[in-house]
Amino acid sequence: MAVKSGRAIRFSEGKVRSTGRGAIGVGGIEVDDENDEVIGMICVPTNAEIVPGVLVVSEKGFGKRTAVDEYRFTNRGGKGVKTINITDKTGNLVGLLDVFENQDLLITCKSGITIRMPVSGISELGRAAQGVKLIRIDEGDAIAAITTVDEQEIEETENTEETTLSANTTDQQDITPSDEQGPAAAGEEEKPEEPTEEN
Repeated sequence: MAVKSGRAIRFSEGKVRSTGRGAIGVGGIEVDDENDEVIGMICVPTNAEIVPGVLVVSEKGFGKRTAVDEYRFTNRGGKGVKTINITDKTGNLVGLLDVFENQDLLITCKSGITIRMPVSGISELGRAAQGVKLIRIDEGDAIAAITTVDEQEIEETENTEETTLSANTTDQQDITPSDEQGPAAAGEEEKPEEPTEEN
């Protein structure tokens, strides 16, 4: 769980007790002031063969990946640890995702501009780093949302399009001129009819 002031906290899911639907819930992380707020939360499996990395993105286009092991377990409700170095240059933290190297990242700005890039191309840095520039932000613009797209889904879509195109091409090649316009279109000369003898 992360807040826009640049801190994140990691705690076990077992520390969050079950409550009723109308309950207020339990505290997850302490915010700095009335302007601070939670910007995202991820669930990271600890018994998986491949553990995802933690991706953070700031509102002025800076981001990085960090190994989940750099976030120590603490009790819920604490202040957490620094997950990105917030400065005037980076702006506040706006996005937190769990990512794998075979995914792509989509970043959308408030102006409507969207950029897509491979997660593997984003530097993996320590928690205290400010990250690298992922997208150039114009004056007055800021990042509105981030999400990931699986490469497998993209490849399946491309393969489907290629298969459809190939099938259409094959169908067109199967249509010969003789099928459409008779023997003359296929290059065969029509034999003139022989005159018949009248008795």
